[in-house]
Amino acid sequence: MADKGRKPELLAPAGDMERLKMAVLYGADAVYLAGTDFGMRAFAGNFTPEELPQAVDYAHAHGVRVHCTINTMPRNEEIARLPEHLERLNDAGVDALIAADLGTFTLAGRYAPRCRRHVSTQASVCNYETAWAWHDLGASRVILARELSLEEIRTIRDRTPPDLELEAFVHGAMCVSYSGRCLLSNYMTGRDSSRGACAQPCRYHYALMEEKRPGEYFPIEEDGQGAYILNSRDMCMIDHLDDLCDAGLSSLKIEGRAKSAYYAAIVTGAYRHCLDTAAAGEPPDPVWRDEVEHVSHRPYATGFYYGAPGQYYENSRYIRDWQVTAVVVECDGEGNATLSLRNKFRAGDEVELVGPGLRPFSIIAPEMRSEAGEILEEPRTPQMRLRVKLPRAVPPMTLVRRRVDLSAK
Repeated sequence: MADKGRKPELLAPAGDMERLKMAVLYGADAVYLAGTDFGMRAFAGNFTPEELPQAVDYAHAHGVRVHCTINTMPRNEEIARLPEHLERLNDAGVDALIAADLGTFTLAGRYAPRCRRHVSTQASVCNYETAWAWHDLGASRVILARELSLEEIRTIRDRTPPDLELEAFVHGAMCVSYSGRCLLSNYMTGRDSSRGACAQPCRYHYALMEEKRPGEYFPIEEDGQGAYILNSRDMCMIDHLDDLCDAGLSSLKIEGRAKSAYYAAIVTGAYRHCLDTAAAGEPPDPVWRDEVEHVSHRPYATGFYYGAPGQYYENSRYIRDWQVTAVVVECDGEGNATLSLRNKFRAGDEVELVGPGLRPFSIIAPEMRSEAGEILEEPRTPQMRLRVKLPRAVPPMTLVRRRVDLSAK
């Protein structure tokens, strides 16, 4: 039996180099990413053949492992290109490959022998016999289907080889379709979800039209009785990390390769601190736990871990209460800092700073100057450099944010 209760790996998304750096610096044990082909997030930015070795080198220099997704369902014309891609990943030093298609999995063993092979959640592993079968084929890890309960995960852990690692999603968007195999996107927009191009039609707002009244649209209203035909809350298991550890999971995965660098930083940092305290048998710091409320999200739920979640009838629009205004590029020991602007803000605004290992704290935005020394009342040019005097030293990649209501009405 595997060692239940051992602190699992924290696995964070890395959609591009900035998001990878955020995930690494904010506490990930491993990151998952994709090249420009064969990944399930075609619009995440991803890594070119030239960028991929740089990403691996950066992660490895910080003691962080790199997993690369090759979990699309390739067609004949695509599978012919796969061996060259696999050899490139192997040469770049990628630690593990995430595959769903059996042919892809087999080719990975042949053309990327240095990489461990993980079975994607797209393969819908729901029972211990399937997990055993993948292990017999050479898998070192299976990423379990999102529809499983904690009790089912415990059973799989008890009835599979101790050296087979189990990974599960613990935070982020939940697909309406079975482990992400959605046909709506392909049908409605021509974008194939099983080849990385999902248009997320389950998050559209819909209206009804009666066939004899063309052009007359009846909105689907949300009220106390409920009428939401397609709806999906976001998963959040940060309050239940003890249960996840006790179930014997080897890796806790944060969804979100297509989400922002701010999301990658904040959610990774929150789970890092709460997972460390849970493993130490200590209560979580409520400030760190509250960080997951500071990113764009839909109402949170616990997925299928404690049983079927049922239909949700209340407002399910995204909650966006905070906005990144700047990122700290460098800061000396006296708080003299250079910032890179992300969104406009003014001297005198109340802002918060949160950084790698830095507990969030509030300040009044100080006077800002350009690199030439000009006083700036409200800088507006994205990526421009600003010079400020902070009340204390902070690490590079610290985020400056302010409260602002960007939620959809």
